[in-house]
Amino acid sequence: MQELMQIGLGLLGGLAIFLYGMNLMSGSLQDAAGDRMRSILAAVTKNPVIGVLAGAVATAVLQSSSATTVMTIGFVSAGLMKLRQAIPIIMGANIGTTITAQIIAFKLSDYVLAIVFVGFVIMSLAKQQNIKLGGRAVFGFGLLFLGIDTMGGVMKPLATNPVFTDMIAEVVGVPLLGVLVGTLMTVVVQSSSATIAVLQNFAAQPGIDGASIIGLHGAIPILLGDNLGTCITALMAAIGQSRDAKRVALAHCIFNLSGCLLFVWLIGPFAGVIAAITPGPELEVIARQIANAHTLFNVSMTLIWLPLVSLMVRMVMALLPEKPRRPRDPLHDRETPWMPDGAAA
Repeated sequence: MQELMQIGLGLLGGLAIFLYGMNLMSGSLQDAAGDRMRSILAAVTKNPVIGVLAGAVATAVLQSSSATTVMTIGFVSAGLMKLRQAIPIIMGANIGTTITAQIIAFKLSDYVLAIVFVGFVIMSLAKQQNIKLGGRAVFGFGLLFLGIDTMGGVMKPLATNPVFTDMIAEVVGVPLLGVLVGTLMTVVVQSSSATIAVLQNFAAQPGIDGASIIGLHGAIPILLGDNLGTCITALMAAIGQSRDAKRVALAHCIFNLSGCLLFVWLIGPFAGVIAAITPGPELEVIARQIANAHTLFNVSMTLIWLPLVSLMVRMVMALLPEKPRRPRDPLHDRETPWMPDGAAA
């Protein structure tokens, strides 16, 4: 019992360090480049391809799909951008957020403390604001990997625990259960990057047989759930916004839900493609395989939906129609005729 408590606290502590590092890095980058990214997004033309590229670049630079999504919803709510322009940006944001998983797949364990130290020195000694923000971003980047290493260290005993491995076997055998687990993880943590990082680290742990404790086939459904869980952020950002802003959030949900429903039936072939793209010993490459699966999933869904932006617009318009005006009631809405004072008496 004490061992399980130590593992749980280690996971929570590592996750806290990861999330703090992620937020510090993302916040610093937004402070340094946020206005520029807002200008790029606001200047997007009606060309959906440019919209996808703008969303991907903004998210890759800011390291936060939530920031791009919230900005886009804000633009639509303010009338600076139309619904048809916003949807491709949301698609691009889904692609841009996969950069985080690709970065995490690099094995930087030997350099983590050096990165933390360099970032701390820069942000402590720099006089110029942009350099100081850059140092904060590097410091956050180092903390991000320090959190990953902490989680990886406490996960090792779990990989050989028979009770835990039996539970994982149940998840691996039922893809829909894996999707549910990934969705709930992201809804609770409010960061798909964090849950995917946990998934990458966990999948790299050897099981009793020496292979990955979960394998690529077991990781993909959880990955799909991680993508689905990000919809909650868009929905929360749309609360109290205009009708079109709510439609942008709904389009984000349709994009991820349709991808989840499609790929959950293609796990075998999809895993085969990813394994062919990223060959090598399973434990050494599975973190990169999960990152590539994340990227390929979002790129594929963007290629599917990009020619169908008009259909997406019609769908969200049908699901969230304009509020009908209340018909005028001549008995109740009739204006009271003017009468001189004392006439009623």
